[in-house]
Amino acid sequence: AAFGYYDTMQVYLVGGAVRDAELGIPHRERDWCVVGATPAELEAQGYRRVGKDFPVFLHPETGEEYALARTERKTAPGYHGFAVDCSPQVTIEEDLRRRDLTINAIARGADGNLVDPWGGLADLENRLLRHVSDAFIEDPVRILRVARFAARFRDLGFTVADETLELMQRMVAAGEVDALVPDRVWKETERALTGSNVRVFFEVLRQGGALAVLYPEVDALFGVPQPKEWHPEIDTGVHVMMVLDQAEALSDALEVRFAALVHDLGKGNTPPYKLPSHTGHETRGCKLIRAMARRLPVPNACRDLGLLVSEYHTHVHRAFELRPKTVLKVLDHTDAFRRPERFEQFLLTCEADARGREGLENRRYGQADFFRQALAAASSVDAGAIAAQTPDRKIPAAIRRARRQAIAEAIEASRQ
Repeated sequence: AAFGYYDTMQVYLVGGAVRDAELGIPHRERDWCVVGATPAELEAQGYRRVGKDFPVFLHPETGEEYALARTERKTAPGYHGFAVDCSPQVTIEEDLRRRDLTINAIARGADGNLVDPWGGLADLENRLLRHVSDAFIEDPVRILRVARFAARFRDLGFTVADETLELMQRMVAAGEVDALVPDRVWKETERALTGSNVRVFFEVLRQGGALAVLYPEVDALFGVPQPKEWHPEIDTGVHVMMVLDQAEALSDALEVRFAALVHDLGKGNTPPYKLPSHTGHETRGCKLIRAMARRLPVPNACRDLGLLVSEYHTHVHRAFELRPKTVLKVLDHTDAFRRPERFEQFLLTCEADARGREGLENRRYGQADFFRQALAAASSVDAGAIAAQTPDRKIPAAIRRARRQAIAEAIEASRQ
């Protein structure tokens, strides 16, 4: 049985499954909390232990996770500094108290009744993300989780409680966020990037003061002006959030959304005397992307697409002004002939950038189609035939000439 009593042992459904059921939305998995039992008692009933830091078990039939009720006491900075008590005397109320948000601190007993000692049901009703207790400060990962929940539930009207934002700010000031493990930072970021309302994740991190610590390159963009002629929204940080919105609408791919986030990082360190112009921000941005990818376990595919978009997005925006030689250079440097799927992601990110501007969200982006046609024309060149009738050392130049000519003809045909 999923629910059950074995002597003094009581089993509760906890966390997201209870929360989502109350919200009337589907839940992906169920987690269970066991009160009044020892690890030996669970193992005797066929449960298989999998937890390292604290006792977590897999049910012998369903394979679902069952954790012993526990309390935690902070012993050192960061994510791992905890002393854990999993004794049978720990109550369900005490276990719920250590959880991050009140909406995640509701349990359902075997009798179907809800256990809600921390006001989670009221916060669900009020659409509020609020910390359970000051135990929140003991785990800095919770700052990232709050930001992710804020994004995930934004469409349902949820906002972060003022007192929780203030607590997040105090944690940042106390240096708790400095102790976060890079793997955890990226894991939560990746989950946010592949979810909905991506911009909200970064905006909440910024409100809580954590963006400046975790993603200083992104935080530095806010307040940096751009020419109003091209960017009616002016503020670079606001622009990047708008680009994330467009990227989310255009693609589910993690790589596209990450590239949208980092495409303008170079504008964050433009010398003040040059503002609002950002000459050279493309290559400056590449240095910052590489630094970010060294600091965090950013997948190579994300890093590489981010670098391509940073360096060449302005080329694509100026597509109609480019000579065939320059168009071919972009195709070559982005490896479009061998990686057409990635080139399509590159173009989608450029489109997100062009449309991530106040009042221009729905404009047509013909530059992407221009480059698609240029790639098709250049790809139609029979490199094998050219190689067969050209001396070896002259083959690369001959293929480039043929591709350049094909692009020129395609451009001319599009203008007629």
